Amino acid sequence: MTSPDRPVRVRFAPSPTGKLHIGGARTAIYNWAFARANHGTFILRIDDTDPARSTEENTQVILRAMKWLGLDWDEGPDIGGPFGPYKQMERLDIYHAAAERLLAEGRAYPCFCTPEQLEADREAARARKDPFQGYQRRCRHIDPAEARARMDAGESYVLRIKVPEDRGDVHIHDAVHGDVVFDAKELDDFVIIRSDGTPTYNFTTVVDDAAMGITHVIRGDDHLSNTPRQVMVYEALGAPVPEFAHISMILGADGKKLSKRHGATSVEEYRDAGYLSDAFVNYLALLGWSLDGETTVIPRDVLASRFSLDRISKNPATFDPKKLDWMNAEYINAMTDAEFARKILVPELTRAGLLDEGAERTAAWMEQLAAIVKPRTKMPADAATVAAPIFATADTLVYDEKAVSKGLAKEGMGAVLDAAAKALDAIPAASWTAEAVDAALEPLPEQLDAKKRVVFQAVRAAACGNLVSPPLGETMALIGKDDCMARIARARTMAL
Repeated sequence: MTSPDRPVRVRFAPSPTGKLHIGGARTAIYNWAFARANHGTFILRIDDTDPARSTEENTQVILRAMKWLGLDWDEGPDIGGPFGPYKQMERLDIYHAAAERLLAEGRAYPCFCTPEQLEADREAARARKDPFQGYQRRCRHIDPAEARARMDAGESYVLRIKVPEDRGDVHIHDAVHGDVVFDAKELDDFVIIRSDGTPTYNFTTVVDDAAMGITHVIRGDDHLSNTPRQVMVYEALGAPVPEFAHISMILGADGKKLSKRHGATSVEEYRDAGYLSDAFVNYLALLGWSLDGETTVIPRDVLASRFSLDRISKNPATFDPKKLDWMNAEYINAMTDAEFARKILVPELTRAGLLDEGAERTAAWMEQLAAIVKPRTKMPADAATVAAPIFATADTLVYDEKAVSKGLAKEGMGAVLDAAAKALDAIPAASWTAEAVDAALEPLPEQLDAKKRVVFQAVRAAACGNLVSPPLGETMALIGKDDCMARIARARTMAL
């Protein structure tokens, strides 16, 4: 196992066979956070040894997703490092050199068995109920000189690792699962180089991790079954075996492994839907890990300073879209008004075509708008929806059906709007503020002998076209006196 005096080095090694999905993103977050919390090194490596499915386009998708997540890496394919290259297809010479060394040291050997021979051996092992039903080591004891002659003659072969016959069970202490024992009977002399010369996953991963000085392997528990074979490669190479931490899978609400049937699964889909990177990272970090069992909003700098493997749960985590939405809203509401205006309000208003480039909107005005829109924003797109009535005019304002039926088309609403128009018109244009509007409207219910809710509902419907706008005084102050008066006059034609 790793020595405590070895600096922490971890890696995230996605295969570019598709987009970066939620499970992979969480693995990347844990590796990044563990490296940062231990003042270590976070490496991004592209495991692209599946040429049929790996593409450069997918590699770029993964890099973009990682950058959006804010998971900066210290070594990787785009920035280099002392142990590059960081794409496996560019490291083939390294794997072949390692395999040749194992062959020369008698720790690996060529196997010339045909597929038919291998299947016949498996059938025979099953028939005699042999507890060991892996490769029967038929070629293990071929004289090395004979083996080399057959290889040089062009006979098809694979290279197999030579597992010591007295190796015994493989014991590892997993940071998540505790002590795990793998039965020695399951350890056959597995293939490390295929007959076409391509290396296998369990070989390349270990060669790379050993060469890059990886101290901790943090990955999904679907890789737990690979661990005993990888330990055999570490031992054959004479390299230290890293610490392992196999994290549980992520489930959907139905208790089944998260997949497309549960909704969006790729990181970029969540980015495009408007989720904030910090909120998304915070939420994914909590899928199987906790700071103290209670805290849910964990800023990135806290995650990067206090993440530890001993707080990872071995139980599967459930992905809850509603909890993610809540988390996103928490991060939005934690922004200052100026930050919200800059990062969310202005971009969303521009995207919705509401911000007229020729219109003068001061920073102070935008911050006032941000202050009333932000509490009603769970997703960035909500900002434009909430603010839309403010950017309308008396002529373009759309009145929804409920605003008309409940706020205007009732007996006595005409009198309410007449009284409101008179009270509001008395406010000087230079004094048109939220406080002045509220003060002008406040006496009306008593004067009209009407319920406060009825009066303010009518004015809200007239000025905003709906019954769910932000606080009325602040909203009307942002709209401005002239347009508010014009809106009330238009609404008066719909009121009884």
